[in-house]
Amino acid sequence: MCNAYKLQTPVSALFDDFSQIIPTLWADGQASNLEPRDDIRITDLAPVVRRVGDQALMAMTRWSWKGPHGKPVFNFVSEGRDFARSDRVLIPADGFYEFTKPADPGQRLKDKWCFALTGEPWFWIAGVMRDGAFAMLTTQPGPDVAPYHDRQVVVLPRAQGLNWLDLSVPSADLFAPLPAGP
Repeated sequence: MCNAYKLQTPVSALFDDFSQIIPTLWADGQASNLEPRDDIRITDLAPVVRRVGDQALMAMTRWSWKGPHGKPVFNFVSEGRDFARSDRVLIPADGFYEFTKPADPGQRLKDKWCFALTGEPWFWIAGVMRDGAFAMLTTQPGPDVAPYHDRQVVVLPRAQGLNWLDLSVPSADLFAPLPAGP
């Protein structure tokens, strides 16, 4: 399952882009100086966007909360759940990774595969907050992801992000697998 993603797009560009849709503020009053990263991993701090009244709030937040048995909850199955009362977040990304057994039998590390949204320089991953941390929602995989994993994160094009935050579209309508890409 997705336990790493990337964000090479400067956070200031994300902030500026989303601010054109809805007034957006930084939680601490100023933009984070987060450098572009190829690997954001479980427990790392990363930017997320939440809806607060008629504004959006961008904040650096931990990826994963502790589950009932102490293991990190970093992905959350979307099917069959109602998110109407959830603390919803958008996680900006420009790629997410899936891992498979190494093709080379002598190799110890898993093979790493990066997926992106065709035609978009960056996109949102739908998430929820709990205990001051976020988890990514997952759904059935699209045709490009299916050969690598039986699940995928819920990817939203930039124009659909606000739909997830403001409940204007039923959440189940947003949870489509990625379509096949070129």
